[in-house]
Amino acid sequence: MEGRRPVHRQRPGPVTALTAPRATAEERSRARRSRRYRRDLRWSPYALVAPFFLFFSAFGLFPLLYTGWASLHRVELTDPTHMEWAGLHNYSRLWEDDFFWNALRNTFTIGVISTVPQLLMALGLAHLLNYRLRGSMFFRVALLTPYATSVAAGTLVFVLLFGRDYGMVNWALGLAGLDAIDWQNGTWTSQLAVSTIVIWRWTGYNTLIYLAAMQAVPSDLYESAALDGASRWQQFRHVTIPSLRPTILFTVVVSTIGATQLFGEPLLFNGAAGATGGADHQYQTLGLYLYEQGWVNLHLGRASAIAWAMFLILLLIAAAHWLIGRRLRKSG
Repeated sequence: MEGRRPVHRQRPGPVTALTAPRATAEERSRARRSRRYRRDLRWSPYALVAPFFLFFSAFGLFPLLYTGWASLHRVELTDPTHMEWAGLHNYSRLWEDDFFWNALRNTFTIGVISTVPQLLMALGLAHLLNYRLRGSMFFRVALLTPYATSVAAGTLVFVLLFGRDYGMVNWALGLAGLDAIDWQNGTWTSQLAVSTIVIWRWTGYNTLIYLAAMQAVPSDLYESAALDGASRWQQFRHVTIPSLRPTILFTVVVSTIGATQLFGEPLLFNGAAGATGGADHQYQTLGLYLYEQGWVNLHLGRASAIAWAMFLILLLIAAAHWLIGRRLRKSG
């Protein structure tokens, strides 16, 4: 076309001796950064989770396997490196041991006495806190205070409260015209006292779990129930409880596992009795019986067998939790 100047394009100049090495160095640097980025993207997740697996292997898996191996041997605390093969003798001895069955029975009764009231109280307190109350944050912190208190400090306070001669509980019973109770030497009284410590310590923790689950329930369900004329109690029964079934199952399982491993409260409840759990072993749990066999009687092989028996019980509890949870999911 006329009147239009032709466009002259510049051809790339020849690659000189100075520009070629510079371009090659930049490409090599870019390639190294790309390889480093790919390696970082691939291996960084493993590096981040590696500390957990290292600590779990050192303080979880290895002790578990070593305890299982020791349970098949005769081994004493005075010479833990000398092991004599015993096979299943330690387990068969437990089957015939009356003290083991007594400890298992005590663990079950203390677990029931402590778990059922604890969860019922936690559910009721969470229902109250779910409504708008003045100072609700104060009550939440106060409920969590027993959980933050050490087991030793809390148990020693309850030892004073349940004292036979000068305890405040017997003082209150005396005001009501009732006789004083020897809480530490009776079977049911000692188990009830130990259960009271557990209830005091864990009720607030479970209350906050239930409260968090209640706040996740859609408010539309409560509004619909209120429009249908349902009272607060009916809303609690027909809306709150069905919505909390997975959470209730979780707290039941966790509380049952905690009751199976109960150790600190019964150990400190009567310091003179030590690991025997009273003069007649009336509140000796499986944890106390394990401690007595391993660190008082110095029989590490028997203590290892008790530990694995407790582990098998926990596996049964976990299996029951899985079956019940599966059935609830199907019904829901």
